Amino acid sequence: MNENYKPLFEPVILPSGIKLSNRFVLSPMIINASTKEGYVTKEDLAYAKRRKDSAPLQITGAAYIEAYGQLFEYGYSIDRKESVPGLKKLAEAMQLGGAKAVIQLTHAGRFSKIALKNFGTVYGPSEMQLNTPVKHTVMEMSQVKIKEVIENYAESTRRAIQAGFSGVEISGAQRLLIQTFFSTFSNEREDEYGSGSLENRMRFGLEVLEAVQKVIDEEAPEGFILGYRGTPEETRGETIGYSVEEFLTFIDRALEIAKIDYLATASWGKNIYQQTIRQGKYKGQKMNQVVYDYIDGRTKVMATGGINSPEKALEAIQFSDMVGASTPFVTEPEFVTKIKNGVEDTIDLGITEEEVSRLAIPDRAFKDMIELMDIGGSLSKETREKLDKLRD
Repeated sequence: MNENYKPLFEPVILPSGIKLSNRFVLSPMIINASTKEGYVTKEDLAYAKRRKDSAPLQITGAAYIEAYGQLFEYGYSIDRKESVPGLKKLAEAMQLGGAKAVIQLTHAGRFSKIALKNFGTVYGPSEMQLNTPVKHTVMEMSQVKIKEVIENYAESTRRAIQAGFSGVEISGAQRLLIQTFFSTFSNEREDEYGSGSLENRMRFGLEVLEAVQKVIDEEAPEGFILGYRGTPEETRGETIGYSVEEFLTFIDRALEIAKIDYLATASWGKNIYQQTIRQGKYKGQKMNQVVYDYIDGRTKVMATGGINSPEKALEAIQFSDMVGASTPFVTEPEFVTKIKNGVEDTIDLGITEEEVSRLAIPDRAFKDMIELMDIGGSLSKETREKLDKLRD
């Protein structure tokens, strides 16, 4: 192994006591292999088995907690008991090499194109008029519906435990439902979940975490992992939906009510792990450094976004405890192994049509994957052109 990369292979111990052999994490990546109903397929299992040795902590793509929260057309469902047998097989497949398997619990809110297609409507914290993918109205959630969704998170956590996952990750990042409650861009409510105060805007996300933690305390085995994924700053030009200072206040409160094992920073754009803060007292400072220094060891921090080489991983680990990567593991499941064995020069993030089968990549994977990989800036032009040809 290159001596420079040794910090990437130091073990990390999560607050729950779980010890991971190195700092790499297989981050969520949608592969669109499930059935229309969200049930796990043989393709899902083959993909997971092919990557069982890729990283000591592995996180699934988005699993929706109710039909109105479905993010991807062929993503996992965890909204009903019938999903558990298939999810159990998925957890087993992910853990065959000794990895810890975490399932990401997601509600897409106003960005659920699938709910719009299936039911003709989507909902969020406030009524809004949107024009994409078609002109439509976002329905404001009633307090009854808010409580129902919180309970859906709790029930989904219970199903994750029953399925044998090592943990759950709550996604409050990238404009999903939890983030939209926190943001003044999308939350114009006037009740206790509204934009009148930071306390009100934090309320929904904190109640979700509280409900999830209660289930974990009552039903999960010792060492069950709880992760949280968040976007530390939301901006639109010179306008702020929320500041990093407000986000850190939310994390303070979250750590008081839930035993969070890691905080993964996530956003949109290229090389997110290098992103700088745009507004406020931290303006111009590196996002991950601000978060990492503020957390000060109270939980583990995971850097994500565009980390597709050992050099980038080494750069990211300066201000994080773990580095999450998704794109490299799609085309190079041995990404970490090759770095460890000192043959990082053989890492190949390209792909050919002949390699798809060998890599156990499902036929429908490229339906959404290419756009997501492009957003992170992880693809070369040549690879992008080849992947385009593989779409259905």
